[in-house]
Amino acid sequence: MRALKLYAAFIVSLYLSPVCYVCASAEASADQQSQLSRLLEHSILAEGQAIADVRRFCDRRIAVLSTPASWSAWQQEAERIQHSVLESIVFRGVPPSWRDASRRVEWLGSIPGGPGYRIKKLRYEAIPGLWIPAVLYEPEELRERVPVVLNVNGHDSKGKAAVYKQIRCINQAKRGMLALNVEWLGMGQLQVDGFSHARMNQLDLCGTSGLAVFYLAMGRALDVLVDHPHADVDRVAMAGLSGGGWQTIVLSSLDRRVTLANPVAGYSSFKTRVQYYSDLGDSEQTPTDLASVADYTHLTALRAPRPTLLTYNSKDNCCFASGQALPPLLQASAPVYELAGAGARLRSHINDNPGTHNFERENREQLYKMLGDHFFARKSAYDFKEMESENEVKSSEELNVPLPENNLDFHKLALNLASNLPRHQKRASTDAPRAATAKPTRNSVEHIARLTDYTPTGELVGEMEAGELNARFWRIQLDDDWTVPVAELWLGKPQDTACVVADDGRASTAKQVDRLLAEGFRVLAVDPFYVGESKLAKRGYLFSLLVSSVGARPVGVQADQLQAVSRWATTQFGKPIKRHVAVGPRISLAALIAAATAHDDERPDEVVLYGSIDSLHDVIENNWSADKYPEMFCFGLLEHCDIEDMIELAKPSSIARK
Repeated sequence: MRALKLYAAFIVSLYLSPVCYVCASAEASADQQSQLSRLLEHSILAEGQAIADVRRFCDRRIAVLSTPASWSAWQQEAERIQHSVLESIVFRGVPPSWRDASRRVEWLGSIPGGPGYRIKKLRYEAIPGLWIPAVLYEPEELRERVPVVLNVNGHDSKGKAAVYKQIRCINQAKRGMLALNVEWLGMGQLQVDGFSHARMNQLDLCGTSGLAVFYLAMGRALDVLVDHPHADVDRVAMAGLSGGGWQTIVLSSLDRRVTLANPVAGYSSFKTRVQYYSDLGDSEQTPTDLASVADYTHLTALRAPRPTLLTYNSKDNCCFASGQALPPLLQASAPVYELAGAGARLRSHINDNPGTHNFERENREQLYKMLGDHFFARKSAYDFKEMESENEVKSSEELNVPLPENNLDFHKLALNLASNLPRHQKRASTDAPRAATAKPTRNSVEHIARLTDYTPTGELVGEMEAGELNARFWRIQLDDDWTVPVAELWLGKPQDTACVVADDGRASTAKQVDRLLAEGFRVLAVDPFYVGESKLAKRGYLFSLLVSSVGARPVGVQADQLQAVSRWATTQFGKPIKRHVAVGPRISLAALIAAATAHDDERPDEVVLYGSIDSLHDVIENNWSADKYPEMFCFGLLEHCDIEDMIELAKPSSIARK
């Protein structure tokens, strides 16, 4: 009856005062929009809830190192860990042409070094079409086999020309060692957009481990050294700062050719990273699924019984400060060294001067001492104090190594890989051979996105009214993992329910919500993982990488949460959500995955996607990166299916893209 009266009043006002009606309607609409915006912006989660949830979620899923009962038991376990990391993580989905490629090294002349050594320029092929520049510091008088050192660098724009790295290499050469100074992907001569580390994940989307490019770049540099005619393969060292420290522990733990290692301020346990923002690592340091298979504590223990020096800085202004990073590594690995009867071969050094993020003189001298103790033990005249070499440092231009045109990078590699995907389709743009695979199924997409059937529980945490607009605020608990904030809004007595999500959070959805309310829907405005109120305020994308590393997928977490909210709504309101509305390319992918994998009795009638990509190929062709679009890089998703495949799987849901 009330609705009829309102309709009659509307008709009368329309005929009697059209201008005034339009003005009043606009004012009412603006007022309702303002009220609606305030309700959508209302806080639901407890302070710190979003970061607490993700920390708890990740911490529980990190592999834990257990101290073995005996050395023989550890040897068996070490072999298992090494195999699992290499086959399941590093080389997952890698084309045989990468892994089995023949060694290609091109020597490109020499330049004068300093007293007693020369500098040889070279480039080597990490994978077919991707060349790495390097310089070898070679003693002038070589009559016997000598120790070799692989020197790697971290996130330093100067790359191989960094002064502290050059001095390290010069000192090694003056002590009679072969010192290889290699460029790192994305640094120095390789500092190009396509080598941005956050673009490594483009390869992951194609089902090929982006980590493999890093690993092969390191491993083939080691090949260059051990292939040298004067290399002593029993005395092979590796050292580097920061990202170079990360490279050092990864290669030296998995490649037993590295007999001595000195990672400097390069890594910490994943358990440490969960708690300290400063220790969260980039894409290569937090690769998909690694933390679920092995922690960096495992990798450190894999070094036993080989000599290892763990160097950290007490006042590190970047990452991996000694107080937080070093103790868990020693606690985990020292017992393994003791089992091997090699406790003295595991050393640590904490630098106080300057104590910042560095590989300066004191830290370098600790490396020289380690090399002397283990590689020159019979040489009484060996002195670990640094030889002054500053006047022998070269410029970047002097150390420049010519590279081929069109040298491959992450983006170019991803474009090549994607040209033949998904594997069940034949794309017109390529004639490359490939193995045929079956069309994707709901189960296969569920597996790729790592979905979980959560049992949701709703907690009402507030109610509000704004004129005729009603609101209730819910925290939906998903088992003991996630807390999802939901704002329920309605006018009158709605018969159906709609769900709205957006890349920019529910506070940005006033127009979509207003339209749904006008259609008579009850609206659930939801902020799933990584958006809106659930967005992590600090280093969010690095936590999203950690979520992938512990075996989940950020887009899968979002899809899980949307399905759980639908499950809760079905119980709460007596029937499934009728319409899902997603605004933005990132959350649209999650909404589509949720619809494609939903149980039959929970599938929405309609899914409306605003700003959705047309194809997962768009992610690569637009050269997107994981720091801006972390949810889009679900490992292997493009390998097995594309947007149209998921639309087909979502039937009988109607999918509309706008």
